[in-house]
Amino acid sequence: MTINIRRLRDRLPQEIADLESEARQEGYLHITRLVDEWSTGDNRFQRDGERLFGAYVDDALVGIGGVTVETAMSGALRMRRFYIHSAMRGRCIGRMLALALLDHARSFCTVVTVHAGNDGAAKFWESLGFQPHGRDGHTHLLALRRHSDDPAASDLHRFTPRSP
Repeated sequence: MTINIRRLRDRLPQEIADLESEARQEGYLHITRLVDEWSTGDNRFQRDGERLFGAYVDDALVGIGGVTVETAMSGALRMRRFYIHSAMRGRCIGRMLALALLDHARSFCTVVTVHAGNDGAAKFWESLGFQPHGRDGHTHLLALRRHSDDPAASDLHRFTPRSP
């Protein structure tokens, strides 16, 4: 299994419909909002520092996530529209996607916020170093270190996990 993180720019991949359908069945509407905002042009992750990445396993889209300008906090970015296909959870794909976004964010800001939608999401973000910080519409924030300050920062965007 080869995991590849790719930037999404000009259009959303067709497979987004499968992620959106699954997320909706789980009671999550944030991928529906992503598709709607993209189609209307309200949000295409194009402002300075913004990015939308897709996580692919063997060329199949299995996850999505992005960062946008955090309007509630000057100089910060916000994790948005983060979702991993249920069959792919627990395989480090979400972690790789989040780390790729944080790696990108280091060049643009020193703080990233997120709204964890449930306890499982909160535990995931906390495992990445986010701290509970419930205000201005977000539940957690992470103070980033620049690459030169952080020996653990890496540019890893491809990963082949070992078989169990």
